[in-house]
Amino acid sequence: MPLVVPLRAYDPTAIGGYTLRGRLGEGGQGVVYLGAAASGELVAIKWLRPELAGDPAMVQRFLREVSAAQRVAQFCTAALIGTGVEQDRPYIVSEYVDGPSLQQVVRESGPISGPSLHRLAVGTATALAAIHQAGIVHRDFKPANVLLAQDGPRVIDFGVSRAMDLTLTVNTGLVGTPAYMAPEQFGG
Repeated sequence: MPLVVPLRAYDPTAIGGYTLRGRLGEGGQGVVYLGAAASGELVAIKWLRPELAGDPAMVQRFLREVSAAQRVAQFCTAALIGTGVEQDRPYIVSEYVDGPSLQQVVRESGPISGPSLHRLAVGTATALAAIHQAGIVHRDFKPANVLLAQDGPRVIDFGVSRAMDLTLTVNTGLVGTPAYMAPEQFGG
């Protein structure tokens, strides 16, 4: 199960009709919360940071995640459920993947080897191929963004992805964790 930490004093208790149960993670773009629908269904809610919400370019980058998630085969990622705006900040609701990150597993248990490693390699390579087939450059394909669900690995966090068919007129700079960034970013 993913590590869920308690909400902080300044966190909301609900977003978009979902009750927040804790924090799943935090990155450069925003905080990811564990939410629950009235039916009890668990979801992941990514909410843009308040200091970024006033920057139209950052809001667009954040919302590109929605477009990217809709284009990628759902067998290898968390399915998109919906989007909205809360307190003038956009959020993205996706399927909650009940499994630890690859980073968490390696940190707690050490390196993966043997058949388990082969299954993980095939699953993540297949996911990456599906992402590229959808015309997406993930840009931050790292162990923290690979969740190990019961039915196989799922790649998450398309917040810094871009469509390979987009022509950018402004140099937005490199975005991501340098050790895990796609080589396409360095070659233009």
